[in-house]
Amino acid sequence: MVKHKHMDLPIEGMHCASCVLSVNKTFGKVEGVEDVDADLASNKLHITVDTKKISYEEMERLVKNLGFELHSDEMTIRIQGMHCASCTMNVENFLIRLDGIFDVKADLTAQNAKIRYDSSKVSLDEIEKVIESLGFELLGVEGQTEIDEEAIYQQDLKDKRNRIIVGLIFSAILMILMFSGWDPLMSFTHHLKESTGIHISSMGLLSLIVSIIPFLYVSLPILKAGINGLMHKNLNMDVMYSMGILVAYVSSIFGTFHIVLDHTFMFYDSAVMLPSFLMIGRYLEARAKKHTSDSIRELIGLQPTVATAIEVDENGEITSQREVSIADIVLDDLLLVRPGEKIPVDGDVVGGESYVDESMINGEPIPKVKKDGEEVFAGTINQDGVLHIKAKKIGKETVLSNIIRLVEKAQSSRPPVQKFANTIVSYFIPVILTIAIIVFLIWYFVLGATLLFSLTCLISILVVACPCALGLATPTAVTVGVGRAAEYGILIKNGGTLENAGQIDVAAFDKTGTITEGKPEVDDIIPYGCSEDELIKLAASIEQNSTHPIAKAIVNKSKELNLELDQTTEFENITGKGLKAELNGMEVLAGNLALMETFDVDVSNELVDKYHELESLSKTIIFLAENKIVKGILSLSDKIKSTSKRTIDELHNMGVETYMLTGDNEATALNVAREVGIDNVQAGVLPENKLDIVKKAQSNNTRKVLFVGDGINDAPALTQADIGVAMGNGTDIAMESGDIVVMEGDLENVVAAVQFSKKVMRRIKENIFWAFAYNAILIPIAAGVLYPAFGITFEPALAGLAMALSSVTVITLSLMLKRYVPEIKRVKN
Repeated sequence: MVKHKHMDLPIEGMHCASCVLSVNKTFGKVEGVEDVDADLASNKLHITVDTKKISYEEMERLVKNLGFELHSDEMTIRIQGMHCASCTMNVENFLIRLDGIFDVKADLTAQNAKIRYDSSKVSLDEIEKVIESLGFELLGVEGQTEIDEEAIYQQDLKDKRNRIIVGLIFSAILMILMFSGWDPLMSFTHHLKESTGIHISSMGLLSLIVSIIPFLYVSLPILKAGINGLMHKNLNMDVMYSMGILVAYVSSIFGTFHIVLDHTFMFYDSAVMLPSFLMIGRYLEARAKKHTSDSIRELIGLQPTVATAIEVDENGEITSQREVSIADIVLDDLLLVRPGEKIPVDGDVVGGESYVDESMINGEPIPKVKKDGEEVFAGTINQDGVLHIKAKKIGKETVLSNIIRLVEKAQSSRPPVQKFANTIVSYFIPVILTIAIIVFLIWYFVLGATLLFSLTCLISILVVACPCALGLATPTAVTVGVGRAAEYGILIKNGGTLENAGQIDVAAFDKTGTITEGKPEVDDIIPYGCSEDELIKLAASIEQNSTHPIAKAIVNKSKELNLELDQTTEFENITGKGLKAELNGMEVLAGNLALMETFDVDVSNELVDKYHELESLSKTIIFLAENKIVKGILSLSDKIKSTSKRTIDELHNMGVETYMLTGDNEATALNVAREVGIDNVQAGVLPENKLDIVKKAQSNNTRKVLFVGDGINDAPALTQADIGVAMGNGTDIAMESGDIVVMEGDLENVVAAVQFSKKVMRRIKENIFWAFAYNAILIPIAAGVLYPAFGITFEPALAGLAMALSSVTVITLSLMLKRYVPEIKRVKN
């Protein structure tokens, strides 16, 4: 990688000299920043950085913390031909050298690279030249070029399969020839030796003739990539494989013609078998890698391509209908969705009633009934009725599109543990080459082994050692794990979140809408001198003029009872106390005890006692009075979610301390906390105060804090926390607020997200262990350490097979995450 990189980053938001000073001062203190100059006139941040010490994301975060924004163009290019960790590192290292490119993230499993760049300084043609010079093929830009991924995948598999078949068939033929003793060229070589004195192995010559074309056909992709690597002075795995293959084949040719080596150097079968086994590994790897991305392909597959647009008359009857492309739908279009069809857009139901399967959005298997006024989402499946839908969000604005975008972004991100793997990979190949040469020298010059044995050890080491498994350890697990979490309605935004979420010490929760439903409901209806329906009608008639959540709850109650409301006159909102209006010629009051006292309404001791009794239960109490006579009491409460107590219990079982931060009064907060079992309560706090409480809980970064909120009012606390979890309700999701988004507000999914994170991180560590284990065990065997005591050697062809199996093992372990069910869901089910 380029160590020092100069960038001219477009920055937005600076408007004075003090802004420039704060940017320069902040970056001047950061390790890895060699030079910085914020330019107010051009709105550019001229900066030279050590790319090994500071990333683009870290620079972007620093700028955001200062209140400004970094702007760059983004694109994702599809690349064909990357097959190991060194391939992705080469793409990143060479592309970042281009002036105008700020950040490159190559993804081995997705076969793409996400690039942040300045389009005025670098073009796609320049990027393509670099990609092709590395021996890869640029297929196009995602979203701009139609890429038939399935056709490319099938063609790639077919090509690999053909090379494998040819290689294995001719390897078998060569082995049969060598062991059969059949030697049709013996008389020819004997005659040649007598007439010219040239000593040629007849079996070697026959093997050369049989193997030359199959060898070139099977080995060509590997040799071509190896030559490309050498031309770029870049040691990659293809260089090592090419060395191993060519040493085996060239040694065989030398042995055949008795040039330096004798006739014992016959590796023709191994030289053909070796690239065949390498190709088997890549074939299995390609198939497995495709499976790791199944979840995102399934999400993309949920998006319908066509819809039925309709026009209706004033009675709601359809007057015309036509099939339209999804791309042609505009806001407020009316659409018809029949049973079994996918809903094409996010919208509101304006006609019909049906059950809709939303499991692909929120992970819940039970269909929901949808009728007039209900929201529906693109990609969900209409089950049994006909629906008329008015389009409210289309294209990239739909919830499904946002989910796909977040999952794709997360799958291409890397947890910090990946840095460790990348560091190992960068040193791996030079170290292995050094080991192979030293082993050869020791066996041949120090221990006096034959040249044949020494060369065999060298070739086996070059072939068996492979960082591919190490490079696949993290991205495959992240890709599968994040995709699996999305199936449960849990959107984990990046790899860093995966690593941190499993290490939390404190979980802090907002109350309203998080621990509780966030929707007040009428609980107690206590009439005096009238019926319950009359009391509700009186309350709703006056409350229909207000937009307060309590007013909405009372009006909704009247709708449930199908009550026809009266119209009020002279409506007045009395701040902090309630409402006053004139209804049918009478003065009506709806509010708290203070409102009654303000207007001299006589409230009996019995009513006051009832008021305090309900208040002690954390309920909101509304008095109704007509012409200064109390007509009754309504109580409302924000019900605790059914999953809240179980969530808190599970966190305690995991050793996590819990907090609840709320702007509500202390009595209500303590009641809620007591009911669900929360350890610490902070009541009466404003959203901005929650940030300070989270900072305090972090104890100077010695403890990791997870904060769960609605993602809007709690944005400061969500940002400050090590892990911010935004609770979503389907449409109004604060997608950008938290590190994790929990669809449908299912609180148990907070615990499930932590369990997913722990599982994925554990699988990454297992993958890295096995990647190391293969190399740690097999390299010494290939070096011949078992030969003196047990006479065991490692044939180059078997070394190639073992290398292939190491990558397949790691990918298979990652694929097992597709069946993972979080513990909290297992017990629930």
